[in-house]
Amino acid sequence: MHETLLPREFLGGRLRRMHLHDLAAFQAYRSLPELGRYQGWSPMSDTEALEFLDDVHRAPLFMPGHWVQLGIAEPESDALIGDIGLYLSEDGAAGEVGFTLQPASQGRGVATHAVREALQLFFSATGVARVLGITDERNIPSIKLLERVGFKFIESRQVVFRGEPCTERVYALPRNDG
Repeated sequence: MHETLLPREFLGGRLRRMHLHDLAAFQAYRSLPELGRYQGWSPMSDTEALEFLDDVHRAPLFMPGHWVQLGIAEPESDALIGDIGLYLSEDGAAGEVGFTLQPASQGRGVATHAVREALQLFFSATGVARVLGITDERNIPSIKLLERVGFKFIESRQVVFRGEPCTERVYALPRNDG
């Protein structure tokens, strides 16, 4: 149903399905401790990563109650440089976004443009009323990205993440059909 929606070009990159041939690039950035510090994922073995890449490649886009991962790729080489996760709630009314970009590609606006493009796709393909972005208060680059894209701070939560107390900041972006 949604297969014609990808790939999507944006300034500085491309959103696309992730593939098995992305294994080396995926493992390179997903194994960096500084990149995974505030993420809900953990590094995987190559076998686990191949299974994950195969699953996300074949998964239907925007199924209620499921996350979908979209690859962020270089526009010329199509090399994977990051990924964006989009979650559609069971009732289809709300979503959540998460994003990861390799350090060498950071600081050029690629993640901001990729997240904007992914959100446009998500809003156009679903009926979500709003999307949440949830991040650790120490993750300043993610907070700044969410704010640049138009998310508004709605609350702080005290949580335990990976055995450590922390404060999550919750941001929301409402559907804007105007």
